[in-house]
Amino acid sequence: MSVRRIYVEKLPEYAVAAKELFHEIKGYLGITTVTGVRVLVRYDIENLSEETYKKAVVTVFSEPPVDTYSEGTFKKNDSDRVFSVEALPGQFDQRADSAEQCLKLLKETEEPVVRCATTYILEGRLTDEEFERVKKHCINPVDSRETGDDSIPETLIQTFEEPEDVKTLTGFADMAKEPLKKLYDSFGLAMTFNDFLHIQNYFKNDEHRDPTMTEIRVLDTYWSDHCRHTTFNTELKKVSCDEGYYKKPIMETYEKYVGDRNSVYAGRPDKFVCLMEMALMGAKKLKAMGKLQDQEESDEINACSIVVPVEIDGKEEEWLVNFKNETHNHPTEIEPFGGAATCLGGAIRDPLSGRTYVYQAMRITGAADPTVSVKDTLPNKLPQKKIVRSAAAPLWVLLREKPFSVSHQTPAT
Repeated sequence: MSVRRIYVEKLPEYAVAAKELFHEIKGYLGITTVTGVRVLVRYDIENLSEETYKKAVVTVFSEPPVDTYSEGTFKKNDSDRVFSVEALPGQFDQRADSAEQCLKLLKETEEPVVRCATTYILEGRLTDEEFERVKKHCINPVDSRETGDDSIPETLIQTFEEPEDVKTLTGFADMAKEPLKKLYDSFGLAMTFNDFLHIQNYFKNDEHRDPTMTEIRVLDTYWSDHCRHTTFNTELKKVSCDEGYYKKPIMETYEKYVGDRNSVYAGRPDKFVCLMEMALMGAKKLKAMGKLQDQEESDEINACSIVVPVEIDGKEEEWLVNFKNETHNHPTEIEPFGGAATCLGGAIRDPLSGRTYVYQAMRITGAADPTVSVKDTLPNKLPQKKIVRSAAAPLWVLLREKPFSVSHQTPAT
């Protein structure tokens, strides 16, 4: 069974995504040469019988009342600009996975393989520079890529070579600064070079050996803002507030925080001002005052847990009430949908792993101004409009598909 390809496109009156992109290109990107936009979903399918394939075309892959489909290719004008976008290898593709699950329901004995991409057709006389701007707007290199060659592959089944033995970075511990910097640059790490120097110092003076590549990659992951909250833990040496109505209450609150931390951390020169300490100071002050007698403490505490007496069948028992915060600011900024979805998933995971029932939730979302022109986007950053819209998408999916599960998105804060 060879690979089959289907292009599915919404009928003009239902082509919401295409219309939105058209208005964004003209209004947000300021490209007036585009006269129309079409958005097609491309499916590549393998390991599917002819019988199941025919059923799936009009049930799984398309809906005849609102969609049109074509097999193998699609119609376009010679002047149209076309590009296709697919998820990066290893990136979870929700659409492809859902399609595979639906195909299995049609015939349980088959193990279909599906790959998806989105094909964009831009009508009009766009220049090469304008075309590249549209592609940059549609592709976030953190989670997706342009497909390049759009020929139908011979197979979708992936084979992987036997991995080599874990590489040891021979000479790392004693390497001079200049070659160490070249090594650092070649790895494309998220950590800073100062972090890299700290690792070298540790392995040289504490481990007395060279690290493996796996150890470097693990440290790079766990020292990322995602896991380590480097932004929240960055020392703030000078704090000020712009003139305005809120300056006085903000600075008064900050000064109260400084006063509290000076009393809580008296004689602790190792402590410094940072966003993380600001968030925790209220609870630490209350504890220092002896007002948190009902707080439950453990070696692995990852939430605020308080002991509450509860009457069960006429007998009083001690139960724990958890209050959990889940922040995903940095991941959401670089991969908006995945970062926001991970926040929801982590918020569910943590209380459930502690055998806690989530019964109340609050999601607090903040962002910069999404109406700011794309021209004002900081270098190497996603436009705020892209971040806001994509980060909000997981919540809308949740509301649309599971309207009674909203209370499970984030534990109460």
